[in-house]
Amino acid sequence: MMQILRHFPEHAEVPCALAIGNFDGVHIGHQAILKQLTKTAKALGMMSSVLTFEPHPREFFKPEAAPVRLASMREKLELFAKYGVERAIVCQFDGDFAAMSADNFIEDILRKSLDARLILVGEDFRFGAHRMGNVQSLRDAGCQVENLPDVEIEGVRVSSTAVRQALATGDLAQAKRLLGRDYSISGHVVHGDKVGRQLGYPTANVQMHHDKPPLTGIYAVKLAGLENKDLPGVASLGFRPTVKNNGKPTLEVHLFDFEGDLYGHHVQVKFLQKIRDEEKFPDLETLKRQIALDEQAARQYFLNEPI
Repeated sequence: MMQILRHFPEHAEVPCALAIGNFDGVHIGHQAILKQLTKTAKALGMMSSVLTFEPHPREFFKPEAAPVRLASMREKLELFAKYGVERAIVCQFDGDFAAMSADNFIEDILRKSLDARLILVGEDFRFGAHRMGNVQSLRDAGCQVENLPDVEIEGVRVSSTAVRQALATGDLAQAKRLLGRDYSISGHVVHGDKVGRQLGYPTANVQMHHDKPPLTGIYAVKLAGLENKDLPGVASLGFRPTVKNNGKPTLEVHLFDFEGDLYGHHVQVKFLQKIRDEEKFPDLETLKRQIALDEQAARQYFLNEPI
């Protein structure tokens, strides 16, 4: 089981190979770093470790301009564990940490606290106050560093930004290529206002951890976490303009031919195909007719793409 630290230890107990980054989305570029990390750590007899940040540094410095998140911290940690990471350190990115000099980061964190004997980072890695530190700074301080080259797919550099762009435009196939998996959102099923049930389409209201999702609209989806197989359905992710004014984004999933109690379950919603953009309808009856068409479109998708 992966060890999770939410503070830096005073002194390292064992040496580690350390990957550092935000790893938002854990796309295939990130995965290349994690695979190299675990492979090298095992060969050298070190603990494979990842240092990541909460919140994202750009959320700390300019929250109004920060990019939308692709994954919650829980989702990110689950993916680290999936790729064999032995320890994840979640650094609280606050004013004190932002003011830490590059030299102090190397001496106090990398050497004293973590005993990082090998450091893996991306080519554009920066650290320390005012982003003064870089890969060369680490090497000048005597650190052993591997900076892995960018990963490209069909001439496109794999990045969290590229994933966000694909999701924002509804190109789920491109997002899947960049991520190496279907884009998904995980969360607990919570009680909603039961509007779907009133319209004859009961939905699972999946709790989200951030108010700026990377995609909105109506989608054909699969839901994992209830049975030993993925369950097909249709999902709405957005602000529900027909029934709410200035509401928070809501993720609702209507499962096909399903009966059961979903409340309290932690589920994963996998987005497979966009059906349409979110739209405001004049009344609930018009909305109900459109939901029927959305369900029909999603069912047709699964006829062509069996589960």
